[in-house]
Amino acid sequence: MPLTLAQASTIVDVALKKGRDSKFQPLTVAVLDAGGHLVAFKREDKSGILRFDIAYGKAWGALGMGFGSRTLAERAASTPQFFTMLAAASGGRIIANAGGILIRDAAGDVIGAVGISGDTADNDEICGIAGVEAAGLKADQGGAKK
Repeated sequence: MPLTLAQASTIVDVALKKGRDSKFQPLTVAVLDAGGHLVAFKREDKSGILRFDIAYGKAWGALGMGFGSRTLAERAASTPQFFTMLAAASGGRIIANAGGILIRDAAGDVIGAVGISGDTADNDEICGIAGVEAAGLKADQGGAKK
């Protein structure tokens, strides 16, 4: 079953609420479907102008590589030459930093990804996981492609 607008909206709204409740810096949240198309997006007041590109790049990179951007960051650290080439191949769209989370349905199939930017990568990821779980879906911030 594909990611719905209602699910994507829940992910965004809950992620932002988690950020506010936790007193994190202003966040930007982008939710993409399995094809990499933007489904839902919100940018909080005072969130920097590059935050959309970073949030989108975290989600897009997770989809493109088949694992969360935390794992992408770990792999980039161990194989920097590959990630230099990956950045070139992707037109610079991939952001290798935690905060890009695959969204899986009940069967474990990838149906999209959420990317968040604005606070530390760990805090961005916390908010994304909260949003995905509130939508009744599975958050996959690491691991390999199933």
